[in-house]
Formats: sequence, structure tokens, C-alpha cells
Amino acid sequence: MAHAKTSYVCLSCRASYKQPYDRTRQRTCPRCTETMIHAGSAFAAPRRRDVAAWRALTVLLNAGVGFHKSCCGGPGYRPRTLRDIRERLLHAGRTGEPVARALVLRELP
Repeated sequence: MAHAKTSYVCLSCRASYKQPYDRTRQRTCPRCTETMIHAGSAFAAPRRRDVAAWRALTVLLNAGVGFHKSCCGGPGYRPRTLRDIRERLLHAGRTGEPVARALVLRELP
């Protein structure tokens, strides 16, 4: 039985690779040999030259926010700008809400 393909991301190279999912195996980037981060099957990489989008993505992935399919077909809301991320991080700091949960709020209360 074939494993479903999922995205692994190298933040240093700003590259994404679709590979079979295997939770027991760490993936390394073919360009720089750094360990890649499992981003999920619903991940769509920004253009390599879009530095701001990759910075935002770095915050999301390092906070444990993935791009996995849900019952509705997509990963749900993910902020795309550093401004949106800053607002959600401030909200998390003020309210004590976990950062990963605050980052995926579509609307701040």
C-alpha cells in the first residue's frame, strides 16, 4: 500500500518537497542537508523570492502550526503576513492563549 504524499519544508532553502509520509523517518533537504519540517498535505509553498511569506511561514511551522487537511478539505485559516502574525502573538501574550491556537484564529476577539 502506497503512503500518501505530504509536504516537507526546508526553511533555510525556502523549498518544499512532496514525499510519502513516514513518521518514523526524518527528512533532510537535498540542497543543504538540513532537517526538513513536516508541513502537511494541504501545504502550498510561497514563491522562493517572497521573503515575507517565508518569514511568516517560519513562525507558523516553528510554533507547531501545520497545514493538514480537515473534514472540510483544507487546513483552515493561516495568517499570511507578518502583521497578522504579530497581532495574534500579542493576543496570545495578553490572554495566555497558546501561541499555536492564537495563530490560527481568523478573527481576533
